[in-house]
Amino acid sequence: MSRYAQTYAEWKANPQGFWARAAEAIDWLTPPERIFDPEMGAYGRWFPDATCNTCWNCLDRHVQAGHGDRVALIHDSPLTGRIR
Repeated sequence: MSRYAQTYAEWKANPQGFWARAAEAIDWLTPPERIFDPEMGAYGRWFPDATCNTCWNCLDRHVQAGHGDRVALIHDSPLTGRIR
């Protein structure tokens, strides 16, 4: 059963708390002390004082966890017709 409605309700009730909990799953170089800064640009900025390595979080940490033999990326080229 989908948890979409429950997750959406949690986010809607407390957006900053929701994203603070979600941020716990990220490996940060500098963890966030502030979750959201509404003064930074037209849309504000999430985790304005934090720093992370996106490649590490998307790929490398999974290799370190023993999943290096699993497919992580699929390249599907419409130009060559190759999928690898």
